[in-house]
Amino acid sequence: MTKQAVIIGAGPAGLTAAYELLRTTSIHPLLLEADTQVGGLSRTVDFSGNRMDIGGHRFFTKNTRVQALWDQLMPHASAPALDDRLLHRSCTLDPQGADPEQTDRVFLDRQRVSRILYRHRFFDYPVSLNRTTIRNLGLGTMAEIGCSYLASCIHKRPEHTLEDFMVNRFGEKLYQTFFAGYTEKVWGRSPRNLSADWGSQRIKGISIGAVLKDLFQRTFHIQPKSVQTSLIERFAYPKLGPGQFYETLRDEVLRLGGEIRMGATVTGFTSGPGKTLSAVQYRDQQGNLHQVPGDIVLSTMPVKDLAAGLPQDWLSPKARETAATLPYRDFMTAGLLVDRLELKNETDHPTLNHIVPDCWIYVQEPEVKLGRLQIFNNWSPYLVRDPLHTLWIGLEYFCQEGDALWSMTDEDFLAFAAKELETIQVIRPGAVQEGHVVRMKKAYPAYYGSYRDFPRLRQELDTIPNLYCMGRNGQHRYNNMDHSMLSALTAVDLIRQGETDKTALWQVNTEQEYQETETQGGQNHEK
Repeated sequence: MTKQAVIIGAGPAGLTAAYELLRTTSIHPLLLEADTQVGGLSRTVDFSGNRMDIGGHRFFTKNTRVQALWDQLMPHASAPALDDRLLHRSCTLDPQGADPEQTDRVFLDRQRVSRILYRHRFFDYPVSLNRTTIRNLGLGTMAEIGCSYLASCIHKRPEHTLEDFMVNRFGEKLYQTFFAGYTEKVWGRSPRNLSADWGSQRIKGISIGAVLKDLFQRTFHIQPKSVQTSLIERFAYPKLGPGQFYETLRDEVLRLGGEIRMGATVTGFTSGPGKTLSAVQYRDQQGNLHQVPGDIVLSTMPVKDLAAGLPQDWLSPKARETAATLPYRDFMTAGLLVDRLELKNETDHPTLNHIVPDCWIYVQEPEVKLGRLQIFNNWSPYLVRDPLHTLWIGLEYFCQEGDALWSMTDEDFLAFAAKELETIQVIRPGAVQEGHVVRMKKAYPAYYGSYRDFPRLRQELDTIPNLYCMGRNGQHRYNNMDHSMLSALTAVDLIRQGETDKTALWQVNTEQEYQETETQGGQNHEK
C-alpha cells in the first residue's frame, strides 16, 4: 500500500518536499495550504497587472542542490530583459535559455542595488567606506566611528545579545548610527533585548573588516576567494516575481501526481501507535472539518500552532508554554502606483526614466515607521503593467497583529503610507494613482522571550518519529528561501533513509561554512 505524507504548507519548503518525494520515492504527498495562493511569504500578489513581491526575494544560494532545482524548473534568459535592452545594459545571458520578450517562464539576470536612506541621503548597503559615506556623515563622525571600531576590536563583549554581536563587528558609534534604531523598528524592541542568534543567522560574516577587505579587493582588482551573501552584486529573478517559480513548482507537483488542497487550515492531529501521528485534521474555507491519514507529517506551520494541535500529553507543560508564547513579527506591505519619485538618480546605473536604481531601500529616517521601500520596476520591468510611464513601489512595515497599524482599514493604511513618503520627500502630494495592501501573519520568527527555551521544545518535538519540522516557521528560524528549500530536501533525505534522528534537519542554516563562504566559481543566486 502506498504511503502518504501530509505536508502542511505550500510555501518554498512544502512544495520542495512534495516535489522531491515524487521524484525520489513512491510516497504520495498531500499538501494542505491555509491560503488560496501558493508560495507563502515568497508569493507574488497580482493587483491589476502590477505584481508585488512580498518582502523582496533574490534567488541566490550557496547550495548546489537548491541551485540545480531552480535551474531544472526555470531556464535563464537568453536575451536581455526590456529595460536592459532599451538601456543597452550588460547582463549575463544563457544561449541555451529563453527570451523574456517571448516567454514568461524564465530567470532574469538582475543587478543588486540596495541602499540606506538616512538624513534624507543615500548610503551604501552594507555600509561602505567611500566618499559618499564620508561626505554624508562628515569627517568628525567618521573619526568617531573609526575610534569606536578600534575600541571594539580591543575590548570584545561576550555575545549574549544582538547589540553585543553588532558592536563587536561595527563598533558602538556605527551601531548606534545605522543599526540600533532600524533593528528596533523591525523587531519592536531594542537589540539589547534580542538574542545574538539573529546576527549569526542573518548578518553572516559582514563587519567593518569585511567591508575594508571588499574595498581593498575592488581597488586592486583582486578576485575574492569567497563571496558574502550580503555583498553579492547580481542575482537571478523570475520574470513575474518569486511566486511565479513556486507556481511552476506547484504545477510540477500536480503533474507528477501530488495533491494540493487550498484553503485548508490545520487544526489538530490524531495519534497513532508509538507516539506517531496517524492523521491530520483541517478546516476548509466553508468551515467544514476533515481528517486525512498520514504515515508521515512534514510541517511548515508555525511551531506555536503545531504544538497547540498535538495531543495534550505529548509535550511537557513547560514546552507547551514555550510554544504558546513564541514571538513573531507580522508584516504589512502597501503597494502604491505613482507617476514618479522625487529621488534623483545620482549613480552610474542607467535606469528607465532615470529613476533610482535600487531594488529596495532601507528607510532609517526616525520620523517614519516605514522599514523598507521596494521599487518593483528594478526587480523586473515585467512586474509593472506600464513600466515606461509608472512606478510600482512597495512600502514595508513591521508590526504586530492587532496593533494600530495592523488594525487600520486598507484605505487608511494606504493614505498613511503615502503621507510617510511625502514626509521624507520621496513623493509629492497627489503622486499616488492607486494602491493595494497585503498583510502577512507570523512573517518573521523572533529571537526573544520564550525563544530562549526553544531547544527544549525542539527536543520534545523530535520524540515524534514521523514528524519533520522544516522551513522558516516550521523551525522558528529566520531562513532565506534557499535554506527553507534545503530543509525540505534534507527532510526527504531522512525519510528516504528511514532515519528518525532529526539532527541534520535542524542543522540547516547553522553551519558556519554554509552561512559565510562560497568557493570561487560557485553559483550566485538567494533571497
